Amino acid sequence: MEIDPFIFRLSIFILSIFIGYYVVWSVTPSLHTPLMSVTNAISSVIIVGAIIAALAGSSENVFSTSSVFGFIAIILAAINIFGGFLVTQRMLQMYKKKKKDKK
Repeated sequence: MEIDPFIFRLSIFILSIFIGYYVVWSVTPSLHTPLMSVTNAISSVIIVGAIIAALAGSSENVFSTSSVFGFIAIILAAINIFGGFLVTQRMLQMYKKKKKDKK
């Protein structure tokens, strides 16, 4: 009996979603900033791969499947990087000491 490759890959994808969810939510708050930095680094690698995928098609067919999915991946990874930087900045602001006004 042979397992369909699509079902096999889909089950790995679904398991990775659950594992990722539980790993991220079990991180202590003091480690969130380094975790966001690593997430931003991974997203930047995803953007490089997405650019390669988006440019992989021929010049006659601009809207090929790889070009469309590559473009979508670029947009989603860019949103992830931008959001990660916003969250990192906000968390770093929490650790700064507040200046007291001298009057």
